Amino acid sequence: MNNDLTLLIPAKFESESLPIFLEELKEYKYKKLVVLDQTDTKTISSINKFQDIEILCQKQTGYGNALIEGINHIKTELFCIINADGSMNPNELSGMLSEIKENNQDIVFGSRYMKNAGSDDDDIITSIGNFLFTLLGKVFFRLKISDILYTYLIGKTQLVKDLNLQSGDFKLCIELPIKAKRKNLKCVSYPSYERSRIGGKKKVNPFLDGFKILIGMVSLFFER
Repeated sequence: MNNDLTLLIPAKFESESLPIFLEELKEYKYKKLVVLDQTDTKTISSINKFQDIEILCQKQTGYGNALIEGINHIKTELFCIINADGSMNPNELSGMLSEIKENNQDIVFGSRYMKNAGSDDDDIITSIGNFLFTLLGKVFFRLKISDILYTYLIGKTQLVKDLNLQSGDFKLCIELPIKAKRKNLKCVSYPSYERSRIGGKKKVNPFLDGFKILIGMVSLFFER
């Protein structure tokens, strides 16, 4: 067991995908923390057979809250956000880790918009939205990452805890890199290929969540 890194796996109604993905993750000898709502009994029951994971029932609902509560719970030096639907490829972990350990980066952000990267899950609407939000991040916050809404990342746990993240929903996607930039953390993008989800349905509404993210970005711009 590698005690330097915890895989943080947020899950919501993923009883179809998560057991299959956890089987794949067995070969990766890292700590694994699954964060979900205690009312999601179907998903909890589907993973009870796995002995190498820790389950944390989140106190507040929402994707952002799952990540915040998970990060605050983690004790290892590093953590990695990797979604329960199996779309994020764990084969990329070693390369992302090398950016932390060999190049002394603080956070490594997976990016679907680099050479040797891509997505089997992106559609025209989400692709355009991601391009626009990434552009806004570069123009108004001087972010250098190339895929602002993709949460496949590895970071130094204590440094991210110190960011005091607040967004309980998908706005956390932008809050984290913006606050990291303001704290002068060293961040870099790493090419990632997003796979098709194993099963279940997307939890993101591109229009409603996109509007919330835009409002969150405006709020962060005026927050100093």
